Amino acid sequence: MDVDRLAYFRKRLEELEREIREDMDANPEDSGVVELDSSIGRLSRMDALQNQQMALELKRRQENQLLRIENAFKRLAKGQYGLCGKCKKPIEENRLEVFPDTVTCVRCA
Repeated sequence: MDVDRLAYFRKRLEELEREIREDMDANPEDSGVVELDSSIGRLSRMDALQNQQMALELKRRQENQLLRIENAFKRLAKGQYGLCGKCKKPIEENRLEVFPDTVTCVRCA
């Protein structure tokens, strides 16, 4: 992969990281503790607990994606970005366009 394409994917990774961090910072209270308030009915409390669990799962997925992005930056620094972690062959650029933090080619995935 040439230098211009590497710079392009570095920029894509930086933008993706920024978007995820902004989203995480915008909604920190969504995954907080559900207060047991007597004014909340049983169904409302169950709905609040379900929303909390969905927010926690989203946060977990975002944290995992940030780790994958961090690892992609490390691969960029080592000159290994765009190479499959299993077979060491180049990952198709179309796949990197969709998943710039991917580690494997389609065949190995």
